[in-house]
Amino acid sequence: MGPSFSSESGFGLKSSDFGPDFIWGVSTAAYQIEGAYNSDDKGESIWDRFTMDYKNIHEGQNGQIACDFYNRYKTDILLMKSMNIPHFRFSLAWSRLIPKGQGKLNTAGIDFYNRVIDLCLECGITPWVTLYHWDLPQALEEKGGWTNREILNWFETYVRHCGRLFGDRVKNWIVLNEPMVFTGAGYFLGAHAPGKKGLKNFLPAVHHAALCQALGGKILRETVENAIIGTTFSCSQITPYSTKRRDIKAAKKADALLNRLFIEPSLGMGYPVKDLKILRRLEKYHKPEDCKNLIFDYDFIGIQNYTREVVKHSFTVPYIRSKLVSAPKRNVHTTLMDWEVYPKSIHAMIAQFNAYKGIKKLIVTENGAAFEDTLINNTVDDKRRQSYLKEYLKEVYRAKKEGLAIDGYFVWTFTDNFEWAEGYYPRFGLVHIDFETQKRTIKNSGIWYSGFLVDQ
Repeated sequence: MGPSFSSESGFGLKSSDFGPDFIWGVSTAAYQIEGAYNSDDKGESIWDRFTMDYKNIHEGQNGQIACDFYNRYKTDILLMKSMNIPHFRFSLAWSRLIPKGQGKLNTAGIDFYNRVIDLCLECGITPWVTLYHWDLPQALEEKGGWTNREILNWFETYVRHCGRLFGDRVKNWIVLNEPMVFTGAGYFLGAHAPGKKGLKNFLPAVHHAALCQALGGKILRETVENAIIGTTFSCSQITPYSTKRRDIKAAKKADALLNRLFIEPSLGMGYPVKDLKILRRLEKYHKPEDCKNLIFDYDFIGIQNYTREVVKHSFTVPYIRSKLVSAPKRNVHTTLMDWEVYPKSIHAMIAQFNAYKGIKKLIVTENGAAFEDTLINNTVDDKRRQSYLKEYLKEVYRAKKEGLAIDGYFVWTFTDNFEWAEGYYPRFGLVHIDFETQKRTIKNSGIWYSGFLVDQ
């Protein structure tokens, strides 16, 4: 661990400083919070299957119960209201709505999301719905999942149903969550569901996801009146390890892969092939009209930033000849995930996305941190999370004051949850959950955020 920093650190900002139209909220994801993995005719998802293999997840954990949001959504939404949180981003579980991914709809799943949406609106909370947050129906994965071009048809049908079912009340939509992560970790590294590896899986998954992110936007535009449509991208500031030419070149390749791969085709720029030659192999999966069909005019783009990455040249890494230099090796301040605490990264990413022509609005749809949280006498005094959020928000404010477009900020996440392959070990929530009893306790960071949101 490097040096920590003060919890107050001269913050001095109010939510009103960001302007009256700035959007404040929290973000979640279905598989990470809902539980009820096989209740009320829900179908199996790729994460249900992936977590069955003990070795895939920290301590063999799974999301079968998670935060039990499926049964406790009233408690959580009322808690959110008590914390003055005006916008709630959550995702729909495709396999809860259409258990086999295509075909018959599940009435119980539809009813559940209707109850969630209606309660949000009753509480004065605006729902922001993510259509796909990594939990593909297992039945579709058995047909190739994202590597099968048929997913364009499956996804189109799914989106049409969602727009028709919920679009009368939900106006804020996010098509895909972090496609670089679910294709890279799920179809290249095998570290996430469905656990596939190699370029032969990664490249078609990338192209089909990029087509689906545009297709989903078009279907929502057709089916939801007055829809505000976006999609989200993971992004990290990429810094060369040294001033050596080969390290600078390695950083450029990493930036093309991690930050540019999905945004640029959506803007009509094509894939960043010039800076990452291996992407030429995507041509194998192209069909006539694909270049045009990758493009969609979003109402906003969501960026999800947590850290920066330092990159150096490596002969041993295939395809990109680049490797990350881990934060612990650099002796810098880190989170529990060993991610560097580097607030300037969020400013850098706001600036990088502002440089694109064609982005109307930019929203930070995820930012947050996991630290070691200790519950003592019904209190979690998470000073380091408060510091993290304040320091990153200062950089968001700096970007806004400099005239960069930035229109909102969502904390990841509302409650502690199932953090994918890391299981329940990293806690990102503003609200602590005892996963044995499901008791909720607002952390001091949550108390601070609650006060900040009404401190005019």
